[in-house]
Amino acid sequence: MKKLWPVLLLLAAACKQKEYNADLIVKNALVYTVDSTFSTANAFVVSSGKITAVGDIGTLEKKYLAREVIDAGGKAVYPGFIDAHAHFYEYGLGLQNVNLVGLKSWTAIVDTVNKYASHKTDGWIIGGGWDQNIWDNKAFPNKAKLDSLFPVRPVILNRIDGHAAIANQAALNIAGVKPGQKIIGGEVETINGKLTGILVDNAVGIVTRKIPEPTEQLTQAALLDAQRNCFAVGLTTVDDCGLPYTMVSTIAALQHKGALKMRMYVMLADQPENYEYLFKRGAYKTPGLNVRSFKVYADGALGSRGACLLHPYADQKNWNGFLLSSKAHFEEVAKKIAAKGFQMCTHAIGDSANRVILKIYAENLKGKNDKRWRIEHAQIVSPDDIKIFGANNIIPSVQPTHATSDMAWAVKRLGAVRIKTGYAYKSLMKQNGWIPLGTDFPVENINPLYTFYAATERKNLQGLPAGGFQMDNALSRIEALRGMTMWAAKANFEEKEKGSIEVGKYADFVILDQDIMKTKGSNLPNVKVLKTYINGVKVYEKK
Repeated sequence: MKKLWPVLLLLAAACKQKEYNADLIVKNALVYTVDSTFSTANAFVVSSGKITAVGDIGTLEKKYLAREVIDAGGKAVYPGFIDAHAHFYEYGLGLQNVNLVGLKSWTAIVDTVNKYASHKTDGWIIGGGWDQNIWDNKAFPNKAKLDSLFPVRPVILNRIDGHAAIANQAALNIAGVKPGQKIIGGEVETINGKLTGILVDNAVGIVTRKIPEPTEQLTQAALLDAQRNCFAVGLTTVDDCGLPYTMVSTIAALQHKGALKMRMYVMLADQPENYEYLFKRGAYKTPGLNVRSFKVYADGALGSRGACLLHPYADQKNWNGFLLSSKAHFEEVAKKIAAKGFQMCTHAIGDSANRVILKIYAENLKGKNDKRWRIEHAQIVSPDDIKIFGANNIIPSVQPTHATSDMAWAVKRLGAVRIKTGYAYKSLMKQNGWIPLGTDFPVENINPLYTFYAATERKNLQGLPAGGFQMDNALSRIEALRGMTMWAAKANFEEKEKGSIEVGKYADFVILDQDIMKTKGSNLPNVKVLKTYINGVKVYEKK
């Protein structure tokens, strides 16, 4: 009998192990699956990081015994949110630098920079987030105060949209910037023969290229800090738009170690070395990282008057903005991306830029297709050009908070006629029957619930305007939720693995304290994420 004991114990342990046939059951929930019928359920099962069953808890509990059970307490559960257009790494770097977002005057910005410099006493002073449109004096600032405070130490402060910056004389000297210098696709502002420090679009790069490369330690801190904040708002996948190929191995290594759990869809920047890298090695795909596309810039931003318009700016006569590269460059890039079978994603804000890129896309796509080439932002599109999206299955990738952030001043840039067809998300959605949504953070707040609010209510966080901004282009709540889950996944060719709570997909999901499909519109910005899960593993819990 003694000889049998070890065998019996092994058999008992094996039987005990077989009792568990799931890792996790989520129950007592209002589960928005965001499947093709937008069905709901009250429970689902997770095994090995993927959804294995969705349905009624009474039925599921008869079939599954899980190692962990989450009682959602009747709360709403959604697929993990996906930001279809962001700058994740840039946002993380910004967390290491001086934050100027929301400051209401140039004086406040200079004071903040000076305080920051007193703690970080050497090296470049780098900041970002200023926006002259929220100041009483809405003119671009002048570098004089920065020069007096920092006569030797270089300073560069990026505008919130990333398409303009102000640099002090020390930084301009390092970069060799001269008054009246001409830049293709950019501007070095010169007034009365003197540099003001303002650099627009391609001119910014003249200075930023002189900034020392971030250390490995700083890069890792940036990625992990960005991840922490994104998990707290329910993001489980981000599209990082415009990285160098060297970041691919950095991200992959951090993910392999288990430190970086955020799933990333990376667009490589429009640079020769990035084309060479991806064309040579092919698309890079793991469960956490997908690299198969390129980010191209057609024009600048509306706020800094760098967006390329068909007709002059309403508030600056004889100025239409500009393209950041020649039309020939865009034609060449599109041709070689098409030949290699990759995805092209082009930043286009103004109606002229959109027209140029749409026509180039159409020449290469030649009608209906499933290549999912994207126009990032598609902010101001001529009514004559909207049909090109549908005719060629071109995807408008939009950021609803841009509309509610810009609306206070956009009419001054565009005039009463053009503004009516700007930020036309409903019209754009109808072209293909779907539309991916993002934030463009750090240009906007990282919170995807603000995206949902702006898309459906078309109001800013102060609840203005009372009737909503151009409500004929508001999205329904179902459309908005699809836009930040299933449709965002589809824009990344990932709709078979994420974007909904369905069998076989990654168990990426969020639990909210309120149901965004039912709560009052005015309450949407107050909704909080209680928990965020990736692969069925909790990565965030509200304290």
